[in-house]
Amino acid sequence: MANGVNIDKIAMVGCGSMGGGMALLFAEHGITVSLEDPSDENVNRVLEAGKKDGLQDKLQKHQGYEELCKSLGSPKVFIFSLPHGNGDIILDASNENWENTQRRQGKLVAQGVYYIGMGVSGGYQAARRGPSMCPGGQDIALDMVLPMLKKVAAKDGRGRPCVAKAGVGGAGHYVKMIHNGIEHGMMSAIAEAWQIMEKCMDMKEDAVGDVFAKWNAEGELRGTFLIDIGHQICQTIDKEGRHVIDYVQDKVVQDVDGSEGTGIWSNQEAIRLHIPAPSLTSAHYIRLVSANRASRQHVQNTLHGDFSREGKITFENDTDKQQFLEDLRQAVYCACLASYVQGMIIIDKADRENIWDIDFENVIQIWRGGCIIQADYIGDMLEDILKNNGKAESRNLLYESRVAEDLKKTFPALKRIVSKGVEVNAVIPTMSATLEYLKYAGNLDLPTQFYEAELDYFGKHMFDLKSEPAGKPVTGKHHYEWKPA
Repeated sequence: MANGVNIDKIAMVGCGSMGGGMALLFAEHGITVSLEDPSDENVNRVLEAGKKDGLQDKLQKHQGYEELCKSLGSPKVFIFSLPHGNGDIILDASNENWENTQRRQGKLVAQGVYYIGMGVSGGYQAARRGPSMCPGGQDIALDMVLPMLKKVAAKDGRGRPCVAKAGVGGAGHYVKMIHNGIEHGMMSAIAEAWQIMEKCMDMKEDAVGDVFAKWNAEGELRGTFLIDIGHQICQTIDKEGRHVIDYVQDKVVQDVDGSEGTGIWSNQEAIRLHIPAPSLTSAHYIRLVSANRASRQHVQNTLHGDFSREGKITFENDTDKQQFLEDLRQAVYCACLASYVQGMIIIDKADRENIWDIDFENVIQIWRGGCIIQADYIGDMLEDILKNNGKAESRNLLYESRVAEDLKKTFPALKRIVSKGVEVNAVIPTMSATLEYLKYAGNLDLPTQFYEAELDYFGKHMFDLKSEPAGKPVTGKHHYEWKPA
């Protein structure tokens, strides 16, 4: 292993909101940053912000790659906040597709150039103040850049940097891709809870914010970033005294407008690897349908109405209301934990296929702070589990007793919430999908018994006998001639 070197000069290629924020962050930690961007306006904006922060001596504008390369020491370190780039050590900090990352690594290694694919999480605020970073590539290159990355990475509650080796090859971008799939599942479940409280229970936004604040302070949802910002969003008021959330339109377009591909890729990977991930997939589908509000308007007109909420959720007394809110909290936690479980199973299957040697304990540490799916209770539990079996033969979290206990404990509350949601036509795709996932994931009496018989009837697809042991997913040995050809 190479020892960490003192990297005091880097190049930031791409100075938009994320690249510009990280450039200022590195400069703030004493690292000279050479700036390059196709847009002079982006570079000038970073220089102006650096001047305000007293960092002008650490920021340099360059035009052309030759001049940029001459400004750097050895090894030359490039951070790309753009889709493409090259150099002595390329640190690709974009949301790149992992297959592109591996292709570039393969091409560049013969030239003595190290290419690190590094997912960065936390949004543009964290890019400026300290993000979660997930680098993957050759050990020798990771060992050189990790000391620098640890300086600027987010720190968890115990002061540990939220950056570590994800694995070799495209592991860094792959893990970040699945992080975003988990993020979508969690966001959908939390948004569904907001809808139930605000739309179905007629709670005021400030009161909903108070509920989120309480959830974030204690219990299984404590220290959950998305719950925390949910509290802030509900209680943010503009200059006119209006709650900002009240005039935000109900559409998410990032998957459709081309600005975000990780949600699409993570679902493609679940399907390609034959991993059921309904909490993630259902969350993706509602994003897709939400994006085209005009289409939804057309469908509503065609139906001469819609399947909107019917009635309100009411309570005889405050005790019943508080019990319902506790059920809702447990349901959200259950969906968030299920999202983690499904995402980790996908990563595990891909790791075995690609031989990335992913350290799952490192993955959880990367997610402990500065990232969107930060969830302290889940992080504590999974850190304890993965300390013992981070490289075990099986890392299916559904096989872990502590995870199973929490899913089993919260299942009744999730069932009650979904039942009430169905009754009033609340839109609850991720919570509903999570409920079904828990019902079938460990069930040995599925309706697919009939499904299999029909497949054998018309397609001679074969089946196994109930009297035979539970087996792996291979073609059965039996056929019944239901109807002669």
